[in-house]
Amino acid sequence: MNSFQKMTFELSDGSKWHGYSFGYNGSASGEAVFNTAMNGYPESLTDPSYKGQILVITFPLVGNYGVPEDKIVEGLSAFYESEQIHISGLVVSQYSFDYSHWNAKKSLSQWLKEHKIPALFGVDTRAITRHLREVGAMPARLYLPDNQPEFLDVNKLNLVDHVSCKIPTLYGMGANRILLIDTGVKHNILRCLLRRDTTVLRVPWDYDFSNEEYDAIFLSNGPGDPTQCQETINSMKRALNESKPIFGICLGSQIMALAAGATTYKLKYGHRGHNQPVRLYNSDKCYITSQNHGFAVDMTTLPKGWNPLFYNLNDNSCEGIKHESLPFFSVQFHPEASGGPSDTEFLFDDFINLVIQSKNQ
Repeated sequence: MNSFQKMTFELSDGSKWHGYSFGYNGSASGEAVFNTAMNGYPESLTDPSYKGQILVITFPLVGNYGVPEDKIVEGLSAFYESEQIHISGLVVSQYSFDYSHWNAKKSLSQWLKEHKIPALFGVDTRAITRHLREVGAMPARLYLPDNQPEFLDVNKLNLVDHVSCKIPTLYGMGANRILLIDTGVKHNILRCLLRRDTTVLRVPWDYDFSNEEYDAIFLSNGPGDPTQCQETINSMKRALNESKPIFGICLGSQIMALAAGATTYKLKYGHRGHNQPVRLYNSDKCYITSQNHGFAVDMTTLPKGWNPLFYNLNDNSCEGIKHESLPFFSVQFHPEASGGPSDTEFLFDDFINLVIQSKNQ
């Protein structure tokens, strides 16, 4: 290891792990979180929901299949979840300097260096994960011996403003016009909608859409504390007074709940991985889901007319809400599943069916 520069991963409680740099030779601050997925690191690193976070991957070997080309098809990334890497730093156990995959164009190390993302290998990421599970997610920093940045509490920042689009953008030419509020949307969400005969108008998180024509609203995923998105919450309060269908995912679920009058709270260490079991409320149906969130809706605060839709079988936290009589629903997990299981992609079909029914009334 003498040829690699030493690097340190430190939590705000003083815990330290010493390893070696394989990304950009710089330093970074952010919130330490872990992901238990066995694959899908190109998708995770480009997921806007990871903005401001130092990602710890529990699977012991990372980098063995490289990264794909940065190809854009019809305005969307063909192989990534956005146009750039959003994590602040990466921590892995073993990094594979050799890679092999039919679609690989470069190594993970090269990609991280191009995007100036620090990364560390040579530490026990499962020990780090056990520690975070015991004490909770917290500020952290990655640094070289001569460059220690300050700790940063990213949940006090409006991270959505950094990842949302800046101007409205139109996709597709389908029969159903969807207004997508972009609080950090993953590109596979857009692809899932566009495969279902839609035209999607993607607008910024704080956009005034009161004069726009649309058949339904989609609230996207995104990073950070949902209470930072007050403009979006206010827009949704107005939208909930109408009867056009609304579907929210992840942060979008939390924003819908806040607009309805419920509250949210920070999870101890969040849900990030491809194997989270959720149960359909008041049923025996269980689904394995892909998840990436650090906040959740407090089910006990849902107002009259609103009910839980799914709940997590690991900790019983809310995994979705639904209105009793109006076409409003949301899920905390990711039915677009990129990466991860596709068990719940049918929810996009449910949404489009609501849109068609609403138009025919």
